[in-house]
Amino acid sequence: MKFGPANPADAIGGVTVHTLRQGSLVLKKGTTIGPEEVDALTRAGVKDVVVVRLEDGDVSEDVAAASIAQAVAGEGVNVERAFTGRANLFAARPGVLVVDRAAVDRINGVDEAITFATLSAFKPVVEGEMIATVKLIPFGVEGRLRDAAVAVAGKDTLRIAPYVIKKVGVVSTLLPGLAPKVIDKTLRVTAERLAPAGATIIAERRVPHDETVLAASIKELLGLGAELVIVFGASAIADRRDVIPAAITEIGGAVEHFGMPVDPGNLLLIGSAGGVPVLGAPGCARSPVENGFDWVLMRLLAGIKVTRSDLTGMGVGGLLMEIVTRPQPRTVPDTEGNRHVAAIVLAAGRSTRMGGPNKLLAELDGKKLARIVAEQALASKARR
Repeated sequence: MKFGPANPADAIGGVTVHTLRQGSLVLKKGTTIGPEEVDALTRAGVKDVVVVRLEDGDVSEDVAAASIAQAVAGEGVNVERAFTGRANLFAARPGVLVVDRAAVDRINGVDEAITFATLSAFKPVVEGEMIATVKLIPFGVEGRLRDAAVAVAGKDTLRIAPYVIKKVGVVSTLLPGLAPKVIDKTLRVTAERLAPAGATIIAERRVPHDETVLAASIKELLGLGAELVIVFGASAIADRRDVIPAAITEIGGAVEHFGMPVDPGNLLLIGSAGGVPVLGAPGCARSPVENGFDWVLMRLLAGIKVTRSDLTGMGVGGLLMEIVTRPQPRTVPDTEGNRHVAAIVLAAGRSTRMGGPNKLLAELDGKKLARIVAEQALASKARR
């Protein structure tokens, strides 16, 4: 590939490297120089224009990007038409993104002219979401480099594992002091987590925090056709001999791993019974905020086995944001930092959809809704 300045007459067939502005002339980057462009450049008094020309054996940026993108696209992946040296890849279906990191590294190691970027491996994605992009740095590349990148890729470099588990059973254990509303909220949060995968809770049980009773409940859910069982303990799992792992082994199941280097999410337990995965959920799984439980749950819903080495490999990047359910925050919140924050209560609506009295004046537990909202705003850390 030739790169450099040329007078307009000698630039025919070349592609402009920079956008050129002179007087009323605007010649955009990427324009192929033809007779009309030569005439416009000459009239504008331009003496030289920087262009790039492909030589024998070279391929254009769009051709190279498209070739590599097609080579890496596996099942459930669509490739968009390449433009300006970029070919974007999208999820053709909802599921979990599976990436062969070694293949991605090999492609990026072929030459600095070729770049390939993806979302994080095992990220849950929705249909139509952009998951990766191939970008060529120069306007063209030697064909042998394009071929080398295609050769080190493979159809399994990038694929979308579809969600396959649809029926989930949930068991909550009970101890004095655990309010029913906590369990109700946990079920709502869990149902919302499952919804993107098209999975639902087919049955839920609330039983004493007792090994034998819990074992019977897990066995019952398996008999009802649960393809995954999640156990929310009233007390966090403290040991492999604790109530939840003991209940799994009592019905002939196995505890595959306890604990994970993701925080929040440390006290997750993964096991199986009758070939069905059983999760001992950490306490943070009661919160809708992303935590280590999500990382394991979504993989299982997509039929991806989570091994001990998978779990132990989650440490880098495993320190997540603080969540409100954590009993001992890592840092004390700085309320002084909120001194410039104001709360606004929007209460000017006419409630036309109510078809009657104003919704803001409706009462809940003896208080008008507008008053409830105002009191909540006053109770916040907002300055005014």
